[in-house]
Amino acid sequence: MARKPGTRNSSEFALFDVVYEDGSQRSNRKVPLALLGGLDGDEPARAAISEQDNAIAEKSGIAPLQIKSLRRSGAK
Repeated sequence: MARKPGTRNSSEFALFDVVYEDGSQRSNRKVPLALLGGLDGDEPARAAISEQDNAIAEKSGIAPLQIKSLRRSGAK
């Protein structure tokens, strides 16, 4: 059964802003919170976002971009 809008538990994902080597930026990339934390902190998000980029690149036929930096959305 479908959920009502706005009832999704926002604690399931962390959102990240990603800056690529060519200077482009993508905002609000979702990463499951289960991957984050521990001694590695947010570093596993880089691998998860890279996997997402590879899947998108495979479908679109455009080479994936290298990630220059990432930070949680809303963080300064």
